[in-house]
Amino acid sequence: MLYAIICHDKKNGAPIRAENRPLHLEYLKGFAGQAHAVGPMLGDDEASMVGSLLIMNFDSKADAESFAAGDPYAKAGLFESVVVTAWKQVLPAL
Repeated sequence: MLYAIICHDKKNGAPIRAENRPLHLEYLKGFAGQAHAVGPMLGDDEASMVGSLLIMNFDSKADAESFAAGDPYAKAGLFESVVVTAWKQVLPAL
């Protein structure tokens, strides 16, 4: 099942994001086979990173939540909020 993991950074979180980005990317590599679409959300300037959107394949919501909690960004306290929800792709058709 696909899950959307929507993470909004805390205000002024850019230094935390920058410091933990290498660990975050290394963590994601361990789940590359489960990644459907992954990347940062951008601010109104279309350049600054203000959050993360990950659409990942997991067996259960609990597995998706465990993945989200294990992200180095989450462990470093970057996120103001994290929402994990089941997601269904309509287009393009799989």
